[in-house]
Amino acid sequence: MVPPHAHAHGPASPHPAQPAPWSILRMTGLSRLAAAIAVSAGLWAIVWLAMR
Repeated sequence: MVPPHAHAHGPASPHPAQPAPWSILRMTGLSRLAAAIAVSAGLWAIVWLAMR
């Protein structure tokens, strides 16, 4: 009898890599910079709201 969710790797080996839907490493430099600025602005907005 086979269990409903059989693993395809041995118990001592890690899970195989899953394909990522997106990766920051595949973004262009300008896109990475824009994402970093957006995240930074969002975090500063949280700080600004907390200080009010």
